[in-house]
Amino acid sequence: MKVTVSRGASGGLRRVSLAAVGALLLCAGLVTAGSAAQAADDWSPESSHTSTDRGDGRFSVPLLRSDVPDISVERVPAAENDEGRDIYYMISTTMHLSPGAPIMKSYDLVNWETVNYVFDRASIGDSFSLRNGQNSYGQGQWASSLRYHDGMYYVAFNTNNLNGAYIYRTDDIENGAWQRTALGRGLHDPSLFFDVDGTPYIFYGSGGTSAVRLNAGLTAIEQDYPNIFTAADYAGQPFIGGLFEGAQFYHIDGWYYAVIITWPSGQGRQVVMFRSKDLLGRYTSAGGGNTYEARGVLNSNGFAQGSLVPVARTGGGTDWHGMFFRDTFPIGRIPALIPAAWSDGWPTFGNNGVVPVDGLFDKPIRLSPAEETLERQKSIVASDDFANDAPHKAYQDEEWTIPTPPDLDESLLGVELLGNAGFESGSVSPWAAQFGATLALDPADAASGSAALRVGNRTLNGSGPHQNLAGKLQHGVTYTVSAKIKYTSGPASVRFNLAADWGSGVQVMAFGTVPAGQWTTVTGRYTFPATANLANVKFAVETPWGNPQPASSSVEYLIDDVSVVGQPVTTEHPTEAEIAPNGSRLDLAWEWNHAPDNRYWSLTDREGWLRLTTGKVVTGEYVYTKLSNRAELAWFEEARNTLSQRTFGPRQSAETRMDISGMRDGDVAGLAAYNRGFSYVAVKRVDGRNTLGVVNRGQPFAVDLDQAALESFLPGTTVPLGDATVVHVKADLDFAAPVGQLWTTFYYSLDGLTWTQLGSRVGPQTLDGSLAHFMGHRVGLFNYATQTTGGRVDFDHYLLSDTLTAQGLPLDTDALDAAVAHAETLDSRHYPADAWAAMRAALATAKAARAGRFGTQNQIDAPERSLSFQLARLGVLRAAPELPVTASAQTRCVGGRAYVAVQATNGHTAPVDITLETPYGTRTVTNVAPGANAYQSFTTRATSIPAGTATIRATGTIDGTTVTTVVTTTHPAQSCGA
Repeated sequence: MKVTVSRGASGGLRRVSLAAVGALLLCAGLVTAGSAAQAADDWSPESSHTSTDRGDGRFSVPLLRSDVPDISVERVPAAENDEGRDIYYMISTTMHLSPGAPIMKSYDLVNWETVNYVFDRASIGDSFSLRNGQNSYGQGQWASSLRYHDGMYYVAFNTNNLNGAYIYRTDDIENGAWQRTALGRGLHDPSLFFDVDGTPYIFYGSGGTSAVRLNAGLTAIEQDYPNIFTAADYAGQPFIGGLFEGAQFYHIDGWYYAVIITWPSGQGRQVVMFRSKDLLGRYTSAGGGNTYEARGVLNSNGFAQGSLVPVARTGGGTDWHGMFFRDTFPIGRIPALIPAAWSDGWPTFGNNGVVPVDGLFDKPIRLSPAEETLERQKSIVASDDFANDAPHKAYQDEEWTIPTPPDLDESLLGVELLGNAGFESGSVSPWAAQFGATLALDPADAASGSAALRVGNRTLNGSGPHQNLAGKLQHGVTYTVSAKIKYTSGPASVRFNLAADWGSGVQVMAFGTVPAGQWTTVTGRYTFPATANLANVKFAVETPWGNPQPASSSVEYLIDDVSVVGQPVTTEHPTEAEIAPNGSRLDLAWEWNHAPDNRYWSLTDREGWLRLTTGKVVTGEYVYTKLSNRAELAWFEEARNTLSQRTFGPRQSAETRMDISGMRDGDVAGLAAYNRGFSYVAVKRVDGRNTLGVVNRGQPFAVDLDQAALESFLPGTTVPLGDATVVHVKADLDFAAPVGQLWTTFYYSLDGLTWTQLGSRVGPQTLDGSLAHFMGHRVGLFNYATQTTGGRVDFDHYLLSDTLTAQGLPLDTDALDAAVAHAETLDSRHYPADAWAAMRAALATAKAARAGRFGTQNQIDAPERSLSFQLARLGVLRAAPELPVTASAQTRCVGGRAYVAVQATNGHTAPVDITLETPYGTRTVTNVAPGANAYQSFTTRATSIPAGTATIRATGTIDGTTVTTVVTTTHPAQSCGA
């Protein structure tokens, strides 16, 4: 057989040297090793935790088994990259996570790894940093579009709460720095598209598709094209319904195609495609009519929003596949690569329109056996030993301008800012009516004092009293607002809003439900953002808006003892130290739950450990700014510096070891499976004593929370830890019993070997219908303070497995033994030095672990996966064997003409074919015996020649493999003149 060796990219290294594993596995029952030779022959590693590659040329859908929503995929053709083969990159939505907008890479569209992020943090403002009551849950970065054009990579995405859409660009998608441009407005689900003449557009919208044309530099919007086509244009079509968004545009064979997700009533989510010869449709067509034809192209098991993906066809041409995600909560929204059959310019996806869940398809791109083994080892999750050896990436060096903290007027803090707040002045002033309401003093029914304010003649929700507070309010200050409210006629209860308005829409500062017939206090706290126009702000009492106006809009009511008081300043402001890199580099599988405070985490304070230190005390005063009911956050959700990875299905186990000796009273630290609903195992320190236990928060989700009670340990799960300073914890996540729910079982150990279950499994965790987080469940490491800052917890490692304790399986070392045995058969001479060193380090860790005893399958799988990745990488990088051929070349003069004489000697133990090549001719000598020579004297027909080079190609067989070795030799110049 003939072997072609590819020397492509090495791929990312798994951060799993796991030196500490060998130290902890001391006495759990030694597993007997089998034959080393047999194990070496048996090395055939399984696909990674997030690969559905079967290893036989097929894969199952959906791919990745993890939350990778809103995908956009871009191909960089072989002729336009340094690797000489087609490369695919994919980007996804990460909302409030940091770093965000991950760049994933693949050679076969089935196996993916994360190679970069677009940004470290989307903003240094409060909402992306969990400061001052603000958060970005369910908001932040959404629906990115990734495009490659003229040697530059572009990413466009919208932010729901961070000032609209942005474009990022770089000329090096894997290692380069990204340049950010703000477009200054929101563009829902943007799709960047370069027309055939290079003109850039962004298509966007929900319920209809609109576009903007950008300038040539992609720095500003030049022209709007609203509603190029809308759902209403296709009324009555069975595939038209809700959503109608997520458009991505392509130019294929002279047609412009748009791919859109819809959700017709009574049906599942599906893919609809639109096509037109005119990109801008009605804006450029004769008569101004809609030119886009529509067709439903996929309605099967909810596979919907995503990309078309080009695949080079053997012999020329291009096949177009689909990459569409499917809602698979609580894991998340998982993409699927779906083949298509095209006819008359329209695709039919899957098997005649059917895409079974867990269905099998042939891989569209096949690689060499060694390359496919390596690709199957790549993953978007990873075990980690926190060795601080991840590669440095340019996004980590983002530069931000730190704003100067505001200069506050202390005289306006702690005092009542409303005039005539109790209506005791004998007049209504300075209160004024708005939207047709009437105001009058009512001395007959005051909540306190001599009078209240009666609000009458209401016809709109905003009909009521307001007071101008221009010049009294301050950015970044938190205000306690309250009012006593009563009404006697109307609905049984009415919600009232205490609101601020500075010209950018009504902002609810506090709200409460008031029952009919009794005075009720509505109160809350609100921090004025930096964007508020304080020169034109009014405070008002209103009822909620509705269309049509609800019954509460006509309720007449009384108010009394209204108050707006600025609180002492405890406002956090961004600082250089919070944002600047701290010398620690995490594996790319990790993302923070909101932007981290880099002062309070480290991989360098203690070698081989992740340290999380509490930098602030949770307040219980955070709310979901995305939700209209402003439901409160749990302490766990408010906590900063929670480090997380995706979950994967159908089963996942995550294990860590915690050093809790640095905890302080009130601290809570542990391992969580989380979304808005969450479960965690944690250590709590109370009165100097550490206790381990389990917390579970499920649905329904209350608006007002008692955070301490919510995060109290479940009965039957608590364990006093006494003097123990180290505890091992494990979370087993089961997404398959039943599908659509997550049930988690927690375990603990004091030595890593003997494990005890903590109570029963907890759950179910399911999709939160409010979409407050709107992402799949994640696994997180956390440490937060409820009393004082400065407590610390160190995490020694993070070990993954897809085997759960509840499955009752014996510990299995076969894969680890096979990897170790195979590694011992390799010869360093065949591999690059750096790759060999990486493999040997993984081998040393694996052997150290194998020499001890194991307590969990995680402790076996983590070092095996690390070693198998390095072995697979070596398989691709293996140097081709070379034939021992030597050569020489000389020049001489014969009859006044120059000749070049070339000789090659076969040093191999078997005959070889040798070809001698010069600019003056070529000769092949077959079956050159061992030790024999191939010789040729080439005439140049010139009297003089310059120095030059001869090339010798020797072809023979080594260990049954046909090998060609090329060597060169030089010859001197020669002059044969008189």
